[in-house]
Amino acid sequence: MKGIRRVLVLQHLEIEGPGLFEQFAKERDLKIEIIRLDNKNDLPQTKKGDLILIMGGPMGVKDIGRDRYPWLKLERDFIKKELENERPIIGVCLGAQLLANAAGGDVEILKYGSPPRALPEIGWSQIFIDKSNKDFKALFEDPFHVLHWHGDRILLPNKAVLIASSERCKEQFFRIGNFAYGLQFHIETTGGDDK
Repeated sequence: MKGIRRVLVLQHLEIEGPGLFEQFAKERDLKIEIIRLDNKNDLPQTKKGDLILIMGGPMGVKDIGRDRYPWLKLERDFIKKELENERPIIGVCLGAQLLANAAGGDVEILKYGSPPRALPEIGWSQIFIDKSNKDFKALFEDPFHVLHWHGDRILLPNKAVLIASSERCKEQFFRIGNFAYGLQFHIETTGGDDK
């Protein structure tokens, strides 16, 4: 968080707010701006000292170009530009999928079982930190329990580094460079109203 002064929250619907991220930012006297893309707010002008927090939603990367979500392509292109500028980014669920897609990755339907069939990952379960990520092993208990609510899995771009996986979905936590992080799971939930 060194050098961060403002958190720009890209929010896609009312109930998918920044939750614990907002509490964390307020405790550190960071300015928070919420941009509601579903309410036709414009994407922000960024500057040095900004962190972009991209929240979740029921839409997905495969909805880019659909009339129902005209802002998704603009958002993905915005993320691509901010990656090129090496702006700090945290993507949660849909945000992680858009981050991976902007860096050259994709998504596919999450399948599980034998034979594999479409099966969303919903509820609380464990993620396991990859053995090569010693920095994160010190930050999280291993295994670490998180909330899942997704039906897709991320196909990581070549430049991404995997940090953690769950039993059913390998791509749970990743980084791109040393400034952008994607979390397929929901760590922002407070148990109450996360707006």
